[in-house]
Amino acid sequence: MQRRDRIRRALAVVVLVGSTLVAVGCRPQPRADQPLQLWTLQLAPKFNTYISEVISSWERDHPRAVVRWTDLPWGSVERKLLAAVFARTAPDLVNLNPPFAANLASKGGLTDLTALLPDGAAQRYLPSVWQASRDPRAGQIAVPWYLTVRLSLVNQQLIQQAGLKQPPRRWRDVPAFARAVRERTGRYALFVTVVPDDSAELLESLVQMGVTLLDERQRAGFDTPAGRRAFAFWVDLYRQGLLPREVISQGQSRAVELYQSGELALLAKGPEFLRTIQTNAPRVAAVTQAHPPLAGADGTANVALMTLAVPRQSRRPQEALGLALFLTNGPNQARFAREARVLPSSLEALALVRAELEAEQPASVQAQQVKEARLLSAATLETARVLVPSTPGVKRLQTIIYTQLQRAMLGQISSDQAVSEAALQWNRYASGRWPDP
Repeated sequence: MQRRDRIRRALAVVVLVGSTLVAVGCRPQPRADQPLQLWTLQLAPKFNTYISEVISSWERDHPRAVVRWTDLPWGSVERKLLAAVFARTAPDLVNLNPPFAANLASKGGLTDLTALLPDGAAQRYLPSVWQASRDPRAGQIAVPWYLTVRLSLVNQQLIQQAGLKQPPRRWRDVPAFARAVRERTGRYALFVTVVPDDSAELLESLVQMGVTLLDERQRAGFDTPAGRRAFAFWVDLYRQGLLPREVISQGQSRAVELYQSGELALLAKGPEFLRTIQTNAPRVAAVTQAHPPLAGADGTANVALMTLAVPRQSRRPQEALGLALFLTNGPNQARFAREARVLPSSLEALALVRAELEAEQPASVQAQQVKEARLLSAATLETARVLVPSTPGVKRLQTIIYTQLQRAMLGQISSDQAVSEAALQWNRYASGRWPDP
């Protein structure tokens, strides 16, 4: 999370600088002798071979569009992006997630790709993630790349000790599940942090419970009966002792510690995390089974997305978009998903990945466990979408909501007061950023 915080701070600075540059000048004129600049985040050196081979394949078909790849370690993002913006040497194509892209787009820093896209481009990708790469004001600001989803990794031994057959599939069933686990085993059912700068899982759960976080004017949409019920859900769980006390002071890494020590019944993690549990806590891994993630009444799960965007400063936006479409085509995404153990946004690639997984013949129980979890994660994409809106300032929204939830959990205010105060604080911020005409 500290790494993601550094990126958010870096991009916030870059957005402010970039907005000034966009306002005072038009797109620089292209030069044929300059390579396309591709920036990615934390892929080197593990994926050097993959990226180099994909770039070589691109360059064979596009000899006049040579690519220079730069991978940014998390710790150097601020310095490199800020220097590039000041020098008007921003990359032609950059790897961002939706909130970062929305921040840049809100200041005019990204190219609207709508007019540049070939016919049928949208139909190549999962509809939900294609839509998540679109900004209502700035247009199609990115092309979706790779995805991850959380599953419910469940300690079946604790479930049985609690007298239960299955973990819950819906949030509405969590209180009874949590009470049974706590009363019959002395352990906790789940850990969802309320630390403001950590996981957005709780914020996502509000959406799954039917809460509209923001309305069309970017004002608080959660000060409603649904919002008050959702706030009360988490406050009541905490006050009744059904959540670990440290959810208000520690992040999701504490959930991992508790699960691996056998003190937690359910851990929300991706399928590949099973390998970590197998290494660190083999006895717990042996009784762990992957289940579908917790969802709301309609079954919608959350998906995390990484995208490729074309900055407004790019001298060759059409070629940059072409490179993005090449990196995210079926064969290239399928290979990357295989090597990185992620999921693809391309429909063609997803079909390839699922077929490969189904054909696998695991050589061990541990490998079979991971295979089944990966197949479940791929199936989960059918009902998954990016739940939290990619609104500039969304991390501030999370901080405001989590802080007020903490106060309510500690008994300083009621859950209804937490809703009202959070709405007041967000609307004060939003009215300054998005004033009414």
